[in-house]
Amino acid sequence: MARIEDRLFDLLEPAVAALDFTLWGVEFVRAGKHSTLRVYIDHDNGISVDDCADVSHQVSAILDVEDPIKSEYFLEVSSPGMERPFFKAAQYADYLGETAAVELTMAQQGKRKFKGVIAAVDGDNIEFNVDGEALKVAQTSVKKAHLVPQFN
Repeated sequence: MARIEDRLFDLLEPAVAALDFTLWGVEFVRAGKHSTLRVYIDHDNGISVDDCADVSHQVSAILDVEDPIKSEYFLEVSSPGMERPFFKAAQYADYLGETAAVELTMAQQGKRKFKGVIAAVDGDNIEFNVDGEALKVAQTSVKKAHLVPQFN
């Protein structure tokens, strides 16, 4: 059975694309009556508050009809922002040479949480340079990851 986020992505992606946005990712944080569904959208020209409102209205209508989440939740629609979370391996490819903070489901090479430079993407695998050593990770092993903004 697919994860709820994967099912929601597949359900919402056509509607978000029809509004001329990219569905960057979907995150469902379970917390009883205070659960949150976060929908991240992106566009080459950036994202405005009005863009988020437009997508929120469209997504709400689909969620009301399809009812994929049986419990109560809050819907949030936003840009991925500067600390852009990564949901798919292919998303890392645009950020080669940049630093990501990564948390794995299980430790690899003695590391479960680390910051590393995104060195390569090969299919579902991402290679990071962590303290001068290569660490190859399957996207399925990533619990969560996000870009670490660099300010010069």
